[in-house]
Amino acid sequence: MQNSSSSDKSESPNLPSPIAAYFTADKGHDGKAVSQCFSENAIVKDEGHTYSGWAEILQWKEVTSSKYQYTSEPFACEKGDGEIIVTSHLTGNFPGSPVDLRYFFRLEGDKISSLKIIP
Repeated sequence: MQNSSSSDKSESPNLPSPIAAYFTADKGHDGKAVSQCFSENAIVKDEGHTYSGWAEILQWKEVTSSKYQYTSEPFACEKGDGEIIVTSHLTGNFPGSPVDLRYFFRLEGDKISSLKIIP
């Protein structure tokens, strides 16, 4: 008999649609699909930089995807203070791999209005 544990990192959490779409597009290393998960004036904060709007978010994702090969496996999702916080296990050819990152999403309708990524 299998033991099903909610802390098992192979089990994906139930993510809201825009966030699930983000991780699916990211898994395919598709910068355009990632940028389309965001609202027109969305803001992303990652590695000490801020990216605003579709063009900058597209550039951020394309540069990141070409610089590093990685996989991201979300394993926890919680809601708090107007944000949805997803913890994901990243492995790849980047300094500090593997690492669990926390993604702080804010949603606006069916789009992501902001994302802050923190180790």
